[in-house]
Amino acid sequence: MKQTWKKQSPSIRPGTVITGKWHQRRYTIQKKLGQGAVGTVYLCVYGDRQAALKISDNSTSMMMEVNVLKSLEKVQGTRLGPSLIDVDDWTAAPQKKYAFYVMEFLQGEPLGHFIKKHGSKWIGVLLLQLLDDLERLHQAGWVFGDLKTDNLLVLAKPPKIRWIDVGGTTKMGRSIKEYTEFYDRGYWGMGSRKAEPSYDLFALAMVFLTLEYPNHFQKGTNPKATLMKKINDARLLRACKAPLKKALLGYYSTSAAMRRDVIRLMTQKQSRRRHSAYAYDSKTAPPAFAEGSGIFLAALFYYVSSLFVM
Repeated sequence: MKQTWKKQSPSIRPGTVITGKWHQRRYTIQKKLGQGAVGTVYLCVYGDRQAALKISDNSTSMMMEVNVLKSLEKVQGTRLGPSLIDVDDWTAAPQKKYAFYVMEFLQGEPLGHFIKKHGSKWIGVLLLQLLDDLERLHQAGWVFGDLKTDNLLVLAKPPKIRWIDVGGTTKMGRSIKEYTEFYDRGYWGMGSRKAEPSYDLFALAMVFLTLEYPNHFQKGTNPKATLMKKINDARLLRACKAPLKKALLGYYSTSAAMRRDVIRLMTQKQSRRRHSAYAYDSKTAPPAFAEGSGIFLAALFYYVSSLFVM
Protein backbone atom coordinates (compact mmCIF):
# COMPACT_ATOMS: atom_id res chain seq x y z
CA MET A 1 0.00 0.00 0.00
CA LYS A 2 1.07 3.59 -0.47
CA GLN A 3 3.03 4.08 2.73
CA THR A 4 2.26 7.63 3.86
CA TRP A 5 1.10 6.50 7.28
CA LYS A 6 1.94 7.84 10.66
CA LYS A 7 0.34 6.69 13.86
CA GLN A 8 -3.01 8.43 13.67
CA SER A 9 -5.26 6.40 15.96
CA PRO A 10 -5.11 4.97 19.46
CA SER A 11 -5.03 1.32 20.38
CA ILE A 12 -8.31 0.83 22.21
CA ARG A 13 -9.00 -2.17 24.43
CA PRO A 14 -12.30 -4.06 24.27
CA GLY A 15 -14.67 -2.78 26.92
CA THR A 16 -13.48 0.81 26.62
CA VAL A 17 -16.35 3.30 26.56
CA ILE A 18 -15.94 6.25 24.19
CA THR A 19 -18.15 9.21 25.02
CA GLY A 20 -18.56 11.89 22.39
CA LYS A 21 -17.56 15.38 23.50
CA TRP A 22 -20.40 17.16 21.75
CA HIS A 23 -23.27 14.67 21.49
CA GLN A 24 -22.49 12.70 24.66
CA ARG A 25 -23.33 9.38 23.01
CA ARG A 26 -21.57 6.38 24.55
CA TYR A 27 -19.96 3.63 22.45
CA THR A 28 -18.54 0.47 24.00
CA ILE A 29 -15.64 -0.98 22.00
CA GLN A 30 -15.90 -4.71 21.25
CA LYS A 31 -13.00 -5.45 18.90
CA LYS A 32 -10.75 -4.04 16.19
CA LEU A 33 -12.01 -4.54 12.64
CA GLY A 34 -9.16 -3.07 10.66
CA GLN A 35 -6.70 -0.22 10.14
CA GLY A 36 -6.20 2.05 7.16
CA ALA A 37 -4.11 5.00 6.08
CA VAL A 38 -6.17 7.46 8.10
CA GLY A 39 -7.45 5.63 11.16
CA THR A 40 -8.61 2.45 12.84
CA VAL A 41 -12.09 0.93 12.70
CA TYR A 42 -13.62 -0.82 15.71
CA LEU A 43 -16.78 -2.79 16.25
CA CYS A 44 -18.76 -1.07 18.98
CA VAL A 45 -22.14 -1.23 20.70
CA TYR A 46 -24.41 1.66 21.50
CA GLY A 47 -27.84 1.11 22.92
CA ASP A 48 -28.96 -2.30 21.64
CA ARG A 49 -27.22 -2.22 18.26
CA GLN A 50 -23.77 -2.73 16.79
CA ALA A 51 -21.93 -0.18 14.70
CA ALA A 52 -18.50 0.50 13.22
CA LEU A 53 -16.49 3.34 14.78
CA LYS A 54 -13.52 4.89 12.95
CA ILE A 55 -11.11 6.99 15.00
CA SER A 56 -8.00 9.05 14.22
CA ASP A 57 -6.03 12.08 15.36
CA ASN A 58 -6.15 13.42 11.78
CA SER A 59 -9.34 15.43 12.07
CA THR A 60 -8.96 16.97 8.59
CA SER A 61 -8.81 13.61 6.79
CA MET A 62 -11.64 12.27 8.94
CA MET A 63 -13.86 15.21 8.02
CA MET A 64 -13.11 14.59 4.34
CA GLU A 65 -14.30 10.98 4.75
CA VAL A 66 -17.43 12.15 6.54
CA ASN A 67 -18.17 14.55 3.70
CA VAL A 68 -17.75 11.67 1.22
CA LEU A 69 -20.22 9.51 3.17
CA LYS A 70 -22.70 12.39 3.26
CA SER A 71 -22.29 12.90 -0.49
CA LEU A 72 -22.85 9.20 -1.20
CA GLU A 73 -26.04 9.24 0.86
CA LYS A 74 -27.39 11.89 -1.50
CA VAL A 75 -26.92 9.67 -4.56
CA GLN A 76 -30.41 8.56 -5.53
CA GLY A 77 -31.36 4.98 -6.28
CA THR A 78 -28.82 3.11 -4.21
CA ARG A 79 -26.87 2.96 -0.98
CA LEU A 80 -23.24 3.17 -2.00
CA GLY A 81 -21.46 3.36 1.34
CA PRO A 82 -22.29 2.61 4.96
CA SER A 83 -24.92 4.87 6.53
CA LEU A 84 -23.44 7.59 8.73
CA ILE A 85 -24.69 7.55 12.33
CA ASP A 86 -22.63 10.06 14.30
CA VAL A 87 -19.62 12.40 14.08
CA ASP A 88 -17.86 13.60 17.23
CA ASP A 89 -14.59 14.04 19.15
CA TRP A 90 -13.18 12.00 22.04
CA THR A 91 -10.87 13.27 24.75
CA ALA A 92 -8.97 10.20 25.92
CA ALA A 93 -6.70 12.28 28.18
CA PRO A 94 -5.94 16.00 28.56
CA GLN A 95 -3.38 15.88 25.73
CA LYS A 96 -4.97 13.07 23.70
CA LYS A 97 -7.84 14.15 21.53
CA TYR A 98 -9.25 12.19 18.59
CA ALA A 99 -11.90 12.61 15.93
CA PHE A 100 -14.28 9.74 15.24
CA TYR A 101 -17.33 8.89 13.26
CA VAL A 102 -19.79 6.01 13.58
CA MET A 103 -21.38 4.17 10.66
CA GLU A 104 -23.60 1.15 10.18
CA PHE A 105 -21.94 -2.22 10.71
CA LEU A 106 -22.37 -4.39 7.64
CA GLN A 107 -22.36 -8.14 8.27
CA GLY A 108 -21.30 -10.24 5.32
CA GLU A 109 -18.46 -12.30 3.93
CA PRO A 110 -15.46 -11.50 1.74
CA LEU A 111 -15.99 -11.83 -2.02
CA GLY A 112 -13.53 -14.73 -2.31
CA HIS A 113 -15.24 -16.71 0.46
CA PHE A 114 -18.64 -16.16 -1.12
CA ILE A 115 -17.54 -17.40 -4.55
CA LYS A 116 -15.77 -20.40 -3.04
CA LYS A 117 -18.93 -21.33 -1.16
CA HIS A 118 -21.57 -20.59 -3.83
CA GLY A 119 -19.70 -21.10 -7.09
CA SER A 120 -18.31 -19.10 -10.02
CA LYS A 121 -21.81 -18.69 -11.53
CA TRP A 122 -22.17 -15.68 -9.20
CA ILE A 123 -19.14 -13.83 -10.58
CA GLY A 124 -21.01 -12.16 -13.43
CA VAL A 125 -23.89 -11.11 -11.20
CA LEU A 126 -21.65 -9.57 -8.53
CA LEU A 127 -19.61 -7.88 -11.25
CA LEU A 128 -22.79 -6.28 -12.59
CA GLN A 129 -23.73 -5.06 -9.14
CA LEU A 130 -20.38 -3.36 -8.69
CA LEU A 131 -20.59 -1.79 -12.16
CA ASP A 132 -24.06 -0.42 -11.35
CA ASP A 133 -22.77 1.14 -8.12
CA LEU A 134 -19.63 2.53 -9.76
CA GLU A 135 -21.70 4.13 -12.51
CA ARG A 136 -23.83 5.93 -9.92
CA LEU A 137 -20.71 7.00 -8.03
CA HIS A 138 -19.06 8.33 -11.19
CA GLN A 139 -22.23 10.14 -12.25
CA ALA A 140 -22.16 11.87 -8.85
CA GLY A 141 -18.63 13.13 -9.57
CA TRP A 142 -16.57 10.71 -7.47
CA VAL A 143 -14.06 7.92 -8.07
CA PHE A 144 -13.72 5.17 -5.46
CA GLY A 145 -9.92 5.15 -5.69
CA ASP A 146 -8.88 2.44 -3.25
CA LEU A 147 -11.11 -0.30 -4.67
CA LYS A 148 -9.87 -3.67 -3.39
CA THR A 149 -11.20 -6.91 -1.93
CA ASP A 150 -10.63 -5.70 1.64
CA ASN A 151 -13.12 -2.87 1.05
CA LEU A 152 -15.93 -5.15 -0.15
CA LEU A 153 -18.40 -7.47 1.59
CA VAL A 154 -21.13 -9.68 0.15
CA LEU A 155 -24.32 -9.41 2.17
CA ALA A 156 -26.97 -12.15 2.05
CA LYS A 157 -30.67 -12.30 1.15
CA PRO A 158 -30.28 -11.43 -1.64
CA PRO A 159 -26.52 -11.49 -2.19
CA LYS A 160 -25.39 -7.89 -2.56
CA ILE A 161 -21.91 -6.37 -2.62
CA ARG A 162 -21.44 -3.36 -0.34
CA TRP A 163 -18.50 -1.01 0.14
CA ILE A 164 -17.22 -0.83 3.71
CA ASP A 165 -14.48 1.84 3.48
CA VAL A 166 -14.74 4.97 1.36
CA GLY A 167 -11.54 6.58 2.64
CA GLY A 168 -9.92 6.58 -0.81
CA THR A 169 -12.87 8.16 -2.62
CA THR A 170 -11.65 11.13 -4.66
CA LYS A 171 -13.32 13.92 -6.61
CA MET A 172 -13.29 13.30 -10.36
CA GLY A 173 -10.27 14.83 -12.08
CA ARG A 174 -8.01 15.01 -9.03
CA SER A 175 -5.10 12.74 -8.12
CA ILE A 176 -6.00 9.51 -6.34
CA LYS A 177 -5.30 10.16 -2.67
CA GLU A 178 -5.11 6.59 -1.37
CA TYR A 179 -4.38 3.35 -3.18
CA THR A 180 -3.11 -0.20 -2.74
CA GLU A 181 -0.33 -1.17 -5.15
CA PHE A 182 -1.72 -4.47 -6.47
CA TYR A 183 -4.97 -2.76 -7.56
CA ASP A 184 -3.35 0.48 -8.77
CA ARG A 185 -2.83 0.90 -12.52
CA GLY A 186 0.03 3.31 -11.89
CA TYR A 187 1.95 0.56 -10.09
CA TRP A 188 1.49 -1.70 -13.13
CA GLY A 189 2.45 1.04 -15.58
CA MET A 190 -1.01 0.84 -17.18
CA GLY A 191 -2.07 4.44 -16.72
CA SER A 192 -2.02 7.48 -14.48
CA ARG A 193 -3.42 8.01 -11.00
CA LYS A 194 -5.92 10.55 -12.23
CA ALA A 195 -9.35 10.08 -10.65
CA GLU A 196 -11.48 8.93 -13.58
CA PRO A 197 -13.82 5.97 -14.24
CA SER A 198 -11.14 3.94 -16.03
CA TYR A 199 -9.01 4.02 -12.86
CA ASP A 200 -11.78 2.29 -10.88
CA LEU A 201 -12.44 -0.20 -13.69
CA PHE A 202 -8.80 -1.30 -13.72
CA ALA A 203 -9.01 -1.89 -9.96
CA LEU A 204 -12.32 -3.72 -10.44
CA ALA A 205 -10.67 -6.16 -12.87
CA MET A 206 -7.88 -6.73 -10.34
CA VAL A 207 -10.47 -7.44 -7.63
CA PHE A 208 -11.87 -10.29 -9.72
CA LEU A 209 -8.39 -11.54 -10.62
CA THR A 210 -7.85 -12.13 -6.89
CA LEU A 211 -10.56 -14.79 -7.04
CA GLU A 212 -8.16 -16.86 -9.15
CA TYR A 213 -4.98 -15.60 -7.46
CA PRO A 214 -5.85 -14.89 -3.80
CA ASN A 215 -2.17 -14.56 -2.88
CA HIS A 216 -1.62 -12.03 -5.67
CA PHE A 217 1.40 -12.18 -8.00
CA GLN A 218 4.46 -10.12 -8.94
CA LYS A 219 4.38 -7.77 -11.93
CA GLY A 220 7.65 -9.07 -13.40
CA THR A 221 9.76 -7.30 -15.99
CA ASN A 222 6.80 -6.79 -18.36
CA PRO A 223 3.76 -5.91 -16.19
CA LYS A 224 1.32 -5.72 -19.11
CA ALA A 225 2.32 -9.17 -20.38
CA THR A 226 2.03 -10.52 -16.84
CA LEU A 227 -1.53 -9.24 -16.49
CA MET A 228 -2.61 -10.56 -19.88
CA LYS A 229 -1.21 -14.02 -19.14
CA LYS A 230 -2.81 -14.15 -15.71
CA ILE A 231 -6.25 -13.21 -16.99
CA ASN A 232 -5.97 -15.60 -19.95
CA ASP A 233 -5.12 -18.43 -17.54
CA ALA A 234 -7.87 -17.56 -15.02
CA ARG A 235 -10.36 -20.44 -15.27
CA LEU A 236 -12.87 -18.84 -12.90
CA LEU A 237 -13.15 -15.77 -15.11
CA ARG A 238 -13.74 -17.45 -18.46
CA ALA A 239 -17.31 -16.16 -18.77
CA CYS A 240 -16.35 -12.48 -18.40
CA LYS A 241 -12.69 -12.56 -19.45
CA ALA A 242 -13.09 -10.20 -22.44
CA PRO A 243 -14.56 -7.18 -20.58
CA LEU A 244 -12.15 -7.65 -17.68
CA LYS A 245 -9.23 -7.63 -20.11
CA LYS A 246 -10.56 -4.45 -21.77
CA ALA A 247 -10.83 -2.83 -18.33
CA LEU A 248 -7.19 -3.65 -17.61
CA LEU A 249 -6.17 -2.12 -20.94
CA GLY A 250 -8.16 1.06 -20.29
CA TYR A 251 -10.62 0.61 -23.16
CA TYR A 252 -13.68 1.66 -21.13
CA SER A 253 -14.41 5.30 -20.33
CA THR A 254 -17.59 4.49 -18.37
CA SER A 255 -18.84 1.72 -16.13
CA ALA A 256 -22.03 1.60 -18.20
CA ALA A 257 -20.08 0.54 -21.29
CA MET A 258 -18.43 -2.33 -19.44
CA ARG A 259 -21.77 -3.31 -17.92
CA ARG A 260 -23.33 -3.61 -21.38
CA ASP A 261 -20.56 -5.98 -22.48
CA VAL A 262 -20.98 -8.15 -19.38
CA ILE A 263 -24.77 -8.38 -19.86
CA ARG A 264 -24.29 -9.28 -23.52
CA LEU A 265 -21.90 -12.11 -22.62
CA MET A 266 -24.21 -13.44 -19.89
CA THR A 267 -27.17 -13.37 -22.28
CA GLN A 268 -25.22 -15.14 -25.03
CA LYS A 269 -24.10 -17.80 -22.59
CA GLN A 270 -27.65 -18.50 -21.46
CA SER A 271 -28.84 -18.54 -25.09
CA ARG A 272 -26.24 -21.18 -25.96
CA ARG A 273 -27.39 -23.27 -23.02
CA ARG A 274 -31.00 -23.12 -24.17
CA HIS A 275 -29.96 -24.03 -27.70
CA SER A 276 -27.96 -27.01 -26.42
CA ALA A 277 -30.95 -28.19 -24.42
CA TYR A 278 -32.89 -28.87 -27.61
CA ALA A 279 -30.53 -31.76 -28.30
CA TYR A 280 -31.78 -33.58 -25.23
CA ASP A 281 -35.18 -34.46 -23.93
CA SER A 282 -36.11 -33.87 -20.32
CA LYS A 283 -35.17 -37.43 -19.37
CA THR A 284 -31.69 -37.48 -20.87
CA ALA A 285 -30.53 -33.90 -20.23
CA PRO A 286 -27.25 -33.98 -18.28
CA PRO A 287 -27.68 -33.11 -14.58
CA ALA A 288 -24.71 -30.69 -14.82
CA PHE A 289 -26.51 -28.68 -17.48
CA ALA A 290 -29.74 -28.51 -15.52
CA GLU A 291 -27.90 -27.43 -12.41
CA GLY A 292 -25.83 -24.81 -14.23
CA SER A 293 -28.86 -23.30 -15.92
CA GLY A 294 -30.74 -23.23 -12.62
CA ILE A 295 -27.89 -21.47 -10.86
CA PHE A 296 -27.64 -18.90 -13.64
CA LEU A 297 -31.36 -18.10 -13.48
CA ALA A 298 -31.25 -17.89 -9.68
CA ALA A 299 -28.23 -15.63 -9.84
CA LEU A 300 -29.90 -13.38 -12.41
CA PHE A 301 -33.01 -13.18 -10.22
CA TYR A 302 -30.94 -12.13 -7.22
CA TYR A 303 -29.17 -9.52 -9.34
CA VAL A 304 -32.47 -7.96 -10.38
CA SER A 305 -33.74 -8.19 -6.78
CA SER A 306 -30.62 -6.51 -5.44
CA LEU A 307 -31.34 -3.41 -7.52
CA PHE A 308 -34.28 -2.74 -5.21
CA VAL A 309 -32.36 -3.34 -1.97
CA MET A 310 -31.53 -0.01 -0.32
